[in-house]
Formats: sequence, structure tokens, C-alpha cells
Amino acid sequence: MSENLGNTQPNTPMSENLGGTQPNIPVKKKSTRGRTFLFNALGLIVILVLAILAGYGSGISVRKSAEVSSNAQRLGEQFQYALVDIEFQRYANARQRLEWIIDNDPTFPGAQEKLTQVLVLSNVSTATPTPSLTPTPDFTGAEQAFLQAQQLISAQDWPAALGALDQIRKLDPNYKTSQVDGMYYFALRNYGYNLITKQGNLEGGIYQFTLAERFGPLDRDANGMREGARYYLIGASFWELNWQEALAYFSQVASYGLWDGTFTVSQRIHYASMRYGDELLEQDPCGAVTQYETAQAIAALDEAAAEGYARAYSEC
Repeated sequence: MSENLGNTQPNTPMSENLGGTQPNIPVKKKSTRGRTFLFNALGLIVILVLAILAGYGSGISVRKSAEVSSNAQRLGEQFQYALVDIEFQRYANARQRLEWIIDNDPTFPGAQEKLTQVLVLSNVSTATPTPSLTPTPDFTGAEQAFLQAQQLISAQDWPAALGALDQIRKLDPNYKTSQVDGMYYFALRNYGYNLITKQGNLEGGIYQFTLAERFGPLDRDANGMREGARYYLIGASFWELNWQEALAYFSQVASYGLWDGTFTVSQRIHYASMRYGDELLEQDPCGAVTQYETAQAIAALDEAAAEGYARAYSEC
């Protein structure tokens, strides 16, 4: 049985028949050379595009930086020209320059203050024409007070200038109203600034600034000085009552160089830091070290603070 089954199929070698069932067609290998070239070309294009974009962005940044620098230079030049115009009483030119500066940079240092000065001086120097055939009120007394106020403002005698302006209002409340208002603002603003910075009269300076605001908004410097004076006074209200609170307020106005006629803000910070360090010594020696070192950076420690510092330093 097994022999018959073995002979039912022709004895043909498998390897030979399989090899002859399909035509011998050569297999085409996919070319990698063209694909590599395409990828390289695309990569190069991407790199070129990125380089162009980076260069464009860098160029824009450089151009903007150059524009900012050039604009700052132009603003500075125009401000200097405006100062020259003011010196030679060319107030119209100075006003145009200063207004242009403020339009381009509202925060330009000193521009707003100088514009206010120019407006006042131009009003002061402009005579009011009177028709020759039309009867006019007798402004002799008011005119004399006006000229006197002009001279006092030029001399920066602010209290006397304010007195002359008060005299104008008493003689004729309607005399050159806008000019007198501008002179009031200028005199009050500068008087307040001088009271704070030169005389240490913080309350008086704040009061003059407040009066000046009736005639126009305060400029940045004046408003900052008023706020600094207020912080100083609040800090002083905590003196010997709460050293931590006193320091919190004085530290915020340390750069203003304020004083109240007795102590400068630096002296206040020095003393308050020592006493606050004394308070922290028992419960927080490391905090005490910080306060003592703050005081020591300003001036030498007094005897009590020096002893406290040595102890706190060893315990911290």
C-alpha cells in the first residue's frame, strides 16, 4: 500500500519545478540616491528659510533698537534746544519743542515741568493789548502787582510772589485770570518743593502742593515728592511706638533724601533698625542680626546695639 501511494505522483525534484514556475524577471531595487538627494535639497531649503527668517528678525530687532536710540537722541537734542530757547525768551519755540517731546515720550524727565514754566513765562511776558479808542478800567494797581509778581517769580522768591498774586486778586479778581492762575500754579508748586527738599517742612510742602492742584495737575516729580513726604510723616507717627512699622514706611522713601528738620530718612532708618534689632534679640536672634547689619551699613552701632549684635550673631 505504501509503495503504490509513493508512485501516484511524478518524481520531480521540488527545487527545479519551483524555479521554473515563474519567469526570471529581474527585481528592480528602489533607488535611494534620488530620495536622499530630494531630502537633502528640502533640508537645505528649510535651513535657508530659517536663516532668512532669523536674519530678518535680527534685522528688525537691530532696526528697532537703532530707532529707539535715535529717537532718544532726538528727544535729548530738542530738550537742550528748548532750554536755550527759554534762556533767550523764545517761549513759542520752546513750547513747540517741549510739546513734541511730550507727545513722543510723556515720561521724558523734566519736559512737563519745563512746559509748565514756559506757559507761565509766556503768559507773563505777553502784554494785553488795549484798544486806543475804547475806555478801559483802571488797572494801574493790578498791573503793578502783576509786574512785581513776574519779577519775584523770576527771582524764585515764592512766598513773596504768592503775596503779589494775592494782591492782584484783591485789586481785581478778573485781571488776566488765566495768566494769574498759571503763575499761582508755578509758584505754589515750586514753593512746596522747596519747603520739603530745602527746609524739611514736610507738612507745609504737602499743603502748597495741594493748593497748586487747584490750578492744574501736579507733575511726576512734585507728586512723587508729596507722596514721599506723606510716607515719612506716617513713619514718624510710629516712632518709639512700633519700630517695625516705622521702618516699613521709612524704607520706602529711603532714596528721596527727605528730612523733617531734625532727622534725615537715613538717620531714621539707622536708629529704628537698631531698636527693632533690640526687640528681636530674645525671640529671633537671626532677625536681630539682619536689623543690626542694616543699621551698621548706614553708620556705626551704638553701645546697646553693638552688644546686642554680638550676642545675636553668636546665637544665630
